[in-house]
Amino acid sequence: MKQKKVIRKGSSDFKTIIEDNGYFVDKTMLIKEFFDNGNYTMLMPRPKRFGKTLNLSMIEHFFDIQKTDSAKLFPEFEIANEKDFCKEHQNKYPVINISLKDIDETNWNDCLDSFKEIIVELYENFDFLLQSNKLTDTEKARFNEIILENASLTKYKSSLKNLSAYLKKHFNKKVIILVDEYDTPIINGFYYTNKNKNNENITYYENVISFMRSFLGKTFKGNDDNLKKGLLTGVMRVGRESIFSKWNNFEVFGITSPYFADKFGFTKSETEKLLTYFNLQKEKEKLAIWYDGYKFGDIENIYNPWSIVSYVLNIKNGYKPYWVNTGSDVLIRDKILQPDIDKTYNTLQKLISGESITKEIEDNFVFSDFETDRELLWTLLTYSGYLTIEKNIELETYELKIPNFEIKGIFKKTIIKWLTNKIKFRKDLLISTSKNLINNEIEEFEIGFKQILGDTLSYFDTSSNKQGEQFFHVYTLGLLAILSDDYIINSNRESGEGRYDIVLIPRNTENYGIIIEIKHIENQQETENKKDFIDRINNKIDEALEQIERKKYYKTLLAHKIELDKIKRVPIIFAGKEPYITKLPAR
Repeated sequence: MKQKKVIRKGSSDFKTIIEDNGYFVDKTMLIKEFFDNGNYTMLMPRPKRFGKTLNLSMIEHFFDIQKTDSAKLFPEFEIANEKDFCKEHQNKYPVINISLKDIDETNWNDCLDSFKEIIVELYENFDFLLQSNKLTDTEKARFNEIILENASLTKYKSSLKNLSAYLKKHFNKKVIILVDEYDTPIINGFYYTNKNKNNENITYYENVISFMRSFLGKTFKGNDDNLKKGLLTGVMRVGRESIFSKWNNFEVFGITSPYFADKFGFTKSETEKLLTYFNLQKEKEKLAIWYDGYKFGDIENIYNPWSIVSYVLNIKNGYKPYWVNTGSDVLIRDKILQPDIDKTYNTLQKLISGESITKEIEDNFVFSDFETDRELLWTLLTYSGYLTIEKNIELETYELKIPNFEIKGIFKKTIIKWLTNKIKFRKDLLISTSKNLINNEIEEFEIGFKQILGDTLSYFDTSSNKQGEQFFHVYTLGLLAILSDDYIINSNRESGEGRYDIVLIPRNTENYGIIIEIKHIENQQETENKKDFIDRINNKIDEALEQIERKKYYKTLLAHKIELDKIKRVPIIFAGKEPYITKLPAR
């Protein structure tokens, strides 16, 4: 009887996973698509932990001329059906596979030491070349300089290209070169340079760019005699003027490209097959809410593979935010939590509420532009997996959204952290006020809501050009995001005969469903008598409640099986910046 496969989380080595009876989602057709592609060198940026390292290991084991025993790893996978391709190319090429993902130092000197360590280990993997009769004594001496760490900086910069030349001479075969997470040292170089502008780290970013420009540039440009195919992975596509300048044999297949779109992350069919194999079909819908939602190229419903594997392996722990990004996430947190967050705060609130935003995505990303162009934040968030593309509007303009519940939680925690740390916002007040709302304690909710706005609105620019229903609508959405664990929070959706402002749909149908209608009026208390002001407020409250009934906004809650007597109507009338929810007593 065939032994049931198991999840082998933590290993990115293809051979180890297969030989240890690990479950492998079949991505082997990437091997042929990569090799048959007309570009000699390709960059495939994807979010962290979306299978890039494992895919490169798979490619290495398929092509590597030294790993002839690896042929036994592939028969059960789709690539084995390509018999002519396998016969012609399997284990026929020398392969260099180098990862830069662990170069996460805080300064250039340590970064260079890490580069040297990785290069030395790489050379040691090919130390048989020191005995090759195809290499000259001079070439062997240069090879030995690297291993003994006696080489100059210039020789380290040329080390990858030189190694490909040595392998080509020894095997008389051009070399396949794989570089994993090429951008990790660049991202860290930029982050720590800007974090430490007043000390020696000011040159970190410039130094790492200079090193990478030579290290990769010499390898992938003008190396036609030695290079068969090249593949780089990372999170970002760093701009041409940084390290890819003047590459003419280079193509990017990023998250917007239809090519290789299903080769990173798990597709819907792959996820459902995995769930069936482990008898977890009943979890399909909830897994989709938590970990689905990505779109790469023209492929929708891409699941986060790290989270899926983590869930299956830790089934008793239930649904949790398993995906933890490294490398680029320090830069993301830094950029989101900048002092001028109020310029993006409303946008973040809209995203948390489930709305889409329209932004340009820059394929040619230059980190130094971050200093002058805050809009690059949305490109970084999208490439890093915190946002996903809903649809292409035109050229480089896209509708973006938070992909799933797991990522929404990250955004929610980020905003709450900022509110509590930067403007001394009381999280306990937000929690208690939100509970008042969902428990139908409307008077208590009004008291807490007034206090929250009094504490926070002064921080934001609510000048006349920003005041109005839309501003307060978005602001209220952001404050209610703390309820997203227990409620689906929808905004500006069609229901009945119109579009409601905000609806809170309980995940537990025993809880209250809530419809919020927001109105805004000018605050004229100083110029009108008290009775007229009270009448205006009370009339607006009546108008909001009447609108909810007339346009039947409650239908969306009925469709989610919320009983009519469990549906609560909540008007919020902003007179200037002051909210009114219950009617004022008549005078």
